[in-house]
Amino acid sequence: MTTTNCIREKGSKFILGFLLLIAAAGLVVFGFTLLPIIGFALAVPVAVLAVIVIRARLNKQCEIDFSS
Repeated sequence: MTTTNCIREKGSKFILGFLLLIAAAGLVVFGFTLLPIIGFALAVPVAVLAVIVIRARLNKQCEIDFSS
């Protein structure tokens, strides 16, 4: 796999995770101002999903091999 494909994959993973973190922060603000229980109940799963997306493994070809 070329480096260009890995850059696109890493970039899209980062952007998606970052957008999910922004959505979680928005839901926390929404929870503080309007609907506390619903805002926080939605913010926690979105934040967990953002962490999962950011920590997700890439293709074997895009990961760095530290054994060599």
